[in-house]
Order: sequence, then structure tokens, then C-alpha cells
Amino acid sequence: MKKVIIFMEHTYQYSWVIPFVPLPVPMLIGVGLLLFPTATKNLRRMWAFPSILLLSIVMILSADLAIQQIDRSSIYQYIWSWTINNDFSFEFGHFIDPLTSIMSILITTVGILVLIYSDNYMSHDQGYLRFFAYMTFFNTSMLGLVTSSNLIQIYIFWELVGMCSYLLIGFWFTRPIAASACQKAFVTNRVGDFGLLLGILGLYWITGSFEFRDLFEIFNNLISNNEVNLLFVTLCAFLLFAGAVAKSAQFPLHVWLPDAMEGPTPISALIHAATMVAAGIFLVARLLPLFIVIPYIMNLISLIGIITVLLGATLALAQKDIKRSLAYSTMSQLGYMMLALGMGSYRAALFHLITHAYSKALLFLGSGSIIHSMEAIVGYSPDKSQNMVFMGGLRKHVPITKTAFLLGTLSLCGIPPLACFWSKDEILNDSWLYSPIFAIIACFTAGLTAFYMFRIYLLTFEGHLNIRFQNYSGKQSNFVYSISLWGKEEPKRIQNKISLLTLLPITNNQRASFLSKKTYGIDSNVKNIPFINIIPFGTTKSFFYPHESDNTMLFSMLLLVLFPLFVGAIGIPLNFNQEGLDLDILSKLLTPSINLLHQNSNNFFDWYEFFTNSILSVSITYFGIVIASFVYKPFYSSLQNWRVLNLFVKRGPKRILWDKIINLLYDWSYNRAYIDAFYAISLTKGIRGLAELIDLFDRRVIDGITNGVGITSFFLGEGIRYVGGSRISFYLLLYSFYVSIFLLIWYFFFSVNSI
Repeated sequence: MKKVIIFMEHTYQYSWVIPFVPLPVPMLIGVGLLLFPTATKNLRRMWAFPSILLLSIVMILSADLAIQQIDRSSIYQYIWSWTINNDFSFEFGHFIDPLTSIMSILITTVGILVLIYSDNYMSHDQGYLRFFAYMTFFNTSMLGLVTSSNLIQIYIFWELVGMCSYLLIGFWFTRPIAASACQKAFVTNRVGDFGLLLGILGLYWITGSFEFRDLFEIFNNLISNNEVNLLFVTLCAFLLFAGAVAKSAQFPLHVWLPDAMEGPTPISALIHAATMVAAGIFLVARLLPLFIVIPYIMNLISLIGIITVLLGATLALAQKDIKRSLAYSTMSQLGYMMLALGMGSYRAALFHLITHAYSKALLFLGSGSIIHSMEAIVGYSPDKSQNMVFMGGLRKHVPITKTAFLLGTLSLCGIPPLACFWSKDEILNDSWLYSPIFAIIACFTAGLTAFYMFRIYLLTFEGHLNIRFQNYSGKQSNFVYSISLWGKEEPKRIQNKISLLTLLPITNNQRASFLSKKTYGIDSNVKNIPFINIIPFGTTKSFFYPHESDNTMLFSMLLLVLFPLFVGAIGIPLNFNQEGLDLDILSKLLTPSINLLHQNSNNFFDWYEFFTNSILSVSITYFGIVIASFVYKPFYSSLQNWRVLNLFVKRGPKRILWDKIINLLYDWSYNRAYIDAFYAISLTKGIRGLAELIDLFDRRVIDGITNGVGITSFFLGEGIRYVGGSRISFYLLLYSFYVSIFLLIWYFFFSVNSI
């Protein structure tokens, strides 16, 4: 037993290597591109293997630490001094607790599968090496963030995560829309990061420490003894929370998240599942012992969470881009987690963080497979390959992707017994105890979630493909586009293969409704025409388009399918002790953290109450699915429009009111609740107008005064030059005369005033 304990202590002691194990890959890629660019580029596919291998090592180490914490319920911290100056000591270290273990496992498992997926997804891209360097450094930064032992360390890695997201969102930086998206993400997050920095400094001023354990103890003592200004403490806590609001895309700093979809799809999967947006949830969970003693902040966290839950769901209703729809879904689900943290439901928030991460990663990888299939038809055009208006009928062509996407959809909707059902319903149950109003909104949003997720599924996989082939007279050819470091390359013409693909006339100005106005089928004569796909190493392979993705991409999706099926079991209380107390795996793991919050880690789990409350949420979910199926699933061609619902509304004032409600809802959702437009007018144009006004003041007033003094001196000198006669004696006499006159006037002026 003693040997086992010693081994465990050594495992904890050397856990500081977790964030540094994957670091050699981006460093070696950078050195290789600098010193041996040709050889490094020629052997570029080999870099995927060390990236995946090193991240797998971190995953094994993280899993081992989690198992030890389940057995021992311990928290480990190791620090060493960096600088010591009088009373100030700056220290670095690593902090291993259940939250760290959960986040490390989440980052590594999702990261490994995304890297495997990316090896094939990005194989055609000339920026392949740059992509893997950014991705690996992204994982490294996030691992450093979750293992940090103090706020300064967190802030350093926090900024590195933001830098990596900036580079990855703008990966295709020559595309103006991608460059604008990464700048928008950067600027929006700077607002929250500045608040976070001020909050960290304010908290240090109050407690004199950056270390979490010391900080929590000192802070709680100050609050309990009423030895600190409550207003200042609340302000510092609010500034800390502002950093999490921006990072996790909570209202009102959520506007960067849908635009971040301009990056490659694997980036979207990683950002939305385990890195960027999860960082904000992690920060609030890490600082919850501090927030929980300030009721105003806890109320604010729950309020921001419930607003984000509803707003994200409503904005997802009418989006045409499949990735943007999933992005707003992420925003809504993050709101659920923030709501749970604001209610003090620490376990429920982390449980939903886990289940949502795997479900959303599966959905994004599935969307990447769909986009690949659509690119084969429309070429590389994000406006068309990601637009659900052009999709439909893909279930026959991509059956594996369809099955994986459907399971991810069902899980995210909260259909039992899939993973998100257990975590979301736990949040909903806690919300009924916290606030019935919040609970009603959360349950209503569960129905909206089912509606818009099945809208995505039905528009994508059901019905008929909304793009048709047209025969092209003359020499037959097709265009194949590839992405490069410098954006979209010129189309490569492949002769004598297939007729030219043309899109049906859907103009950019035409507003797409909640579903397609028309349904177009593929002509049976050209449905199975082979298409040549250019794959790595110069080989060719014939496919039938739309076609299923390659095995490497399917492998990642099939592994991810297992998580929505089974990961929910970690939070299900299947084991009971003699007292009938909850002993599920997640509760065992979180016992030290829950004890730190002064909460009871072994709460009695009432199955009857749980399933009774679940009946309402599941019923609402099924209702949302039924409505989506009725509106979007093409049972008949006439059912492809919202006008079907008008059949139940007689003509007259009610019909007009119904149309106005539908149009109002559509405009609200499609235009992003006009929040982006409001920011563009009030902030962007306002700041530009203020800058122009300041520039005008600087040029006309500040520069005018300076230039005026110079010009006045010039003219005065010129005037004196023409008055004079070039004789020094004359100048002396003239100046003496003027000085005498001035002195006399001065004397008489003061003499008169004195009298």
C-alpha cells in the first residue's frame, strides 16, 4: 500500500508536464519551416502522427489522475517561486483537482479525434503544417490554462488561447470575411480580457495573493468578518466574470461566435467543444468558491445564463449556414451551464459541459463531412457548400454521416437515454427550485432546441438535393477548387469527365425562409455520374457525388458516437450505499471541489422526482421535434413551406396577424436580433465618428495654433525687415523709443489706478 501511495505522489508531482508534452510539435514545425522548408513541406503528413501521439500521452496521464482522485478524493498543488521582492512573491505551479482532471480529459479526447479528422480534412490545403502547428499549440495553451495554480498563470494562458483562436479563425486570412471574423473575435474578447485583468489586480489588492487556495480562504474570511468594502469586492468579481462572458460567448459579448465559423470546420469543433468557449465556463467554475459568497454576482451569473439560453436558441431558428446554426446552439447550451453555475449547481454545470462537448464535437465533424460532399457539387464556396438552402436528400449518399449526425442531434435535444438528457434535465430540475420563471424559460428553450436541431437535420438529409446537374453542350468539364495558404486557387479543369455543374437561380438578395421555397431533384440520368477527386500524393480516385467522407474522417465520427451514447452514465447514480446515498462516478470525482464550496457531496437522489420532472421537459422536446418534422420534412411537396400552417388559419385579420408574427420571428432570428447592427451603428460608427472629430480638432485647432504662431513670427520678421534701414544705431534708437513709450504707458496706467 505504501508503494502505491508513493507512486501516486510521484504521478501528481510530475503532472506539471501535462501542458508541455504536445509543445515540441509546433516548435519543430516552426524550426523545420525556417531551416529546411522544402523537406518539411514534402514530409508534411508525418507531423500528424507525433501531434496525436503526444496528446494521447497527456490523455492517459489525465485519466490516471482522475482515477486516483476518485479513489482518494484529493487535491494536489505544487508551486515554486519565480521572483521574490520584499513582501511580494510571484510563484508558478500546477493545481490538480477534479475540475483540472475533467477538463484535461475533455481537451485531449476531443483534441485527438479532431486531429485525426483534420489529417484528411486539411490534406488538400497548402497550409497543412501551419494548421497542425496552430492546433497543437491551441491544445497546449488550454492544458496550461486548466492546470494553472494562480490567476496570473491563468491570464497568461488565457491570452495564448485567445491568440490561437485568432490565428485559427483567420486561417484563410486572404479571404476578407475570414480576416474580419478573426478581428471581431479578437476585439470582442479584448473587452472581457481587460475586465479580467482589472479584476485580478483588484482581487490581489484585497487579498494579497494570486494562489487559488490562499485567495479563497483569505477572501471568505474577509467577507465573513465584514472587513472589506462589499461594493469594491462586487466590482472586482464582476470584472472577473466579464472575462468569462466574452470567452464563452455570453450575452452581450456573444457576437464573435457565429463569425468564428469562417475558420476550417475542425477548428469549429475544437473551439465549441473543449477549448475556447469552455475556458469561460472553466474560469467561473474555478472561481465559484469566491463568487458564491457574493449573492449579487451569483444572481448576475444566472441572469446572464438564462438570457443567453433563450437568445441563442431564437437566433438559431432561421440561420441558413449549418455551422452558424450550430454556433448559436453552442451559445444557448453554454447559457445552460452558466445558469447552473449561477444557481450553485456545480455538478450539473460540469456534467453538461462534458455531455455537450462530445455531442457538439460530433455535430461539427458531421457538418464538415456534409460540407465536403457539397463542395464536390458547388466547388469551394462557403456561401453555397454550408448553406442548408442548397442541401437536402443527403441521407442516401452519406448514410454514416447521417446516422452520426442524427445521434448527436438527439443527444443535444435531450432525448433519453442519450448523454445530454441526464445533464440538461438535472439543470432543469435545479432551476425549478431556484426560480420558476427561469425554469419555464429553460424548458421552453429545450423545445426550441429540438425544433432548430431537427430543422438542421431535416433540411440537410431529408427530401431531395436542392442543386441539380445541367447537361453542358460541347466539351464536358468540371471545376475542382482547392484551398491554399493564399486563399482560393484558380479552378483546375478536368477534361472529359462530367457535365458542368450549375446552380439553380437563387440570388444573394433573395431572402431564404425557414425552409426552401422549392424542392429540386437530381435528374435520374446524371444521379450517379462519377466525379474525380484529387487526393494526396497525386493519385486519383473515382466517387459518386455526393459521397461519404474518407475512412479517416469517418473513424473520428464513429468514435465520437460512443460518447453521446455512454458518457451520460458517469452521472447516473446506479450504485447506492446502505443509506441510499448518491455514489455515481461524477459525484465521487467532484467530492473535493464540492466540499470546497461547503456543499454536501452525497445528496439523496430521488428517481421518482427526477423522472416526474423529466416528463415535462421531454414532452416539450418531442413537441419541438414534431413541429419541426411537420414543417420541414417533405412528406409531400406542398409541405415544404410555412404556408402549410396557414391552412389552419382562416383568411382574415387572424391570417394577417399570423403572417406578421412569422415574419417578425424570422427577421429577429435571421438578422441576429439586430444586435450586430446595433453594435455597428453605436460602437463602430460611433467610435469612427469620434475619431474623425478628434482628428479634425487636432488638425484645425492644435495644429492651427502651432502653425499660427509660426506664420505670425514669419510675417512679423518680414515686416520688421522692410521697415529697417540696415543700420544698427537706427535699430537701437527705434527699439529704445518703443520701449520708452511702453514703459511710460505702463507707468501712467498704474498711477491712474492707484489714484
